[in-house]
Amino acid sequence: MKLFRWTLATIVAVGLVFVAGGLLLPSTTHVERSVVIERSPEQVFATLDSFERFNAWSPWAEYDPQARYTFEGPAQGVGARMRWVGNRAVGSGSQEIIASEPHGRIVVALDFDGSQAQATYLLVPEAGGTRVTWAFDSAHGLNPFRRWLGLLFDRMIGADYEKGLARLKALMEASDA
Repeated sequence: MKLFRWTLATIVAVGLVFVAGGLLLPSTTHVERSVVIERSPEQVFATLDSFERFNAWSPWAEYDPQARYTFEGPAQGVGARMRWVGNRAVGSGSQEIIASEPHGRIVVALDFDGSQAQATYLLVPEAGGTRVTWAFDSAHGLNPFRRWLGLLFDRMIGADYEKGLARLKALMEASDA
């Protein structure tokens, strides 16, 4: 059996295809999931506008029970920040509320080991409760590797978002909060 020989020309050609192909891919990624929670927008907003209860419903809290969390700024609203340092599964980073529109929308700036993204919670009243949409948005610029990786984001975090929303629903519906 003859082995494929990598010549310099082949390596350069593969590299060019990777870069050129990557630059043709979308420069942003959007992932979102929704759930209806049988609580008012005011109640849901109060939980999401603070990081105090985040780990009670976070899909990532169980991936590293030993992770360390610190909280900075106000307890809720714009400027509230949570930092974490954990194992390889959760890494390290921070999230900070950068927009807080009572009972309707919360925007969170995310930093994962130096990579920035944004999460948004949209709250819409719906028969007997609130539709919560949790969205993730990331810009990749001209980085072809990040653009290729962006194709996997829905698979990488979509299930975690579903799990987190299910846990948030259970938490909210089991309490008066």
